[in-house]
Amino acid sequence: MDRRKSIKALLIGTAAGGVLIDGCNPADKKAPVVAKDVATPGEADRMPEEIAHNKKLHEETFFTKEEMTTIALLADIIIPKDEVSGSATDAKVPDFIEFIVKDMPEHQTPLRGGLRWLQIESFKRFDKSFSDISATQRIAIIDDIAYPNKVKPGMKPGIAFFTLMRNLTTTGFYTSEIGVKDIGYIGNVPTQWNGVPDDVLKQYNVAYTEKELKECVSFDKV
Repeated sequence: MDRRKSIKALLIGTAAGGVLIDGCNPADKKAPVVAKDVATPGEADRMPEEIAHNKKLHEETFFTKEEMTTIALLADIIIPKDEVSGSATDAKVPDFIEFIVKDMPEHQTPLRGGLRWLQIESFKRFDKSFSDISATQRIAIIDDIAYPNKVKPGMKPGIAFFTLMRNLTTTGFYTSEIGVKDIGYIGNVPTQWNGVPDDVLKQYNVAYTEKELKECVSFDKV
C-alpha cells in the first residue's frame, strides 16, 4: 500500500479522531452570528471575535522564509502529487501549518526545534542545508526519522519532529478541498428510491396499483 492510501485508510478507519486537530469543544460554542462587513465567504458562520482572531493571526508571521521552504519540502514528501490529486503544497498545507502554530503556540517550539535539528543533520551528512541537498539525500534522512518503531541512535528528536509534521500535514491536506476530493467524500446527497424491486413484489404476491404508479415519483435507475 502506498503512502497516500495508508494515510487515507488511517483517516477513514479512525474517523480522523487521532490525527485531525480538534479545533474547539462543541460545548463551548455559541450560536453563530454573521458579522456584517467583516465576514468573508466561508466565514458567515463565525462569531465576530473568531473572525477578528483569525484576521490577526493571518497578519502575523512566525516561520522564516527558509523554514517555510523546508516545511513545503517535507509536506510534499509526506503527501506527494499523484495521478489522483495534487500534493500537500497544492493544498496549501504550509500555509495551514503557519496558521496552526500561531493558533496553537504549543507547536511552535517542537516545530522550530525540529527544523533546526533537520538542518544540523543535513549539514552533518551532506554539508548543505536541507533545501539544497538532492531529493535522494533528503529521503535518506527522512527514512531514518519516519518510522517510530525503528529508532536509530540519535534519531529520537527527529522522529518526534517528523511525527508532528506528518500529523499536521495530513490534517491540513485532508481538510482542504483537494484532500476531501481525494478521499471521495461527497457529503449528504438526496436519495432516489424507485419503489420496491419487482422481484420482491413478486415474492410477496403484491403489486402497485395504477393510481400509485401514476402518482408516485419515479427516478431513472443509475
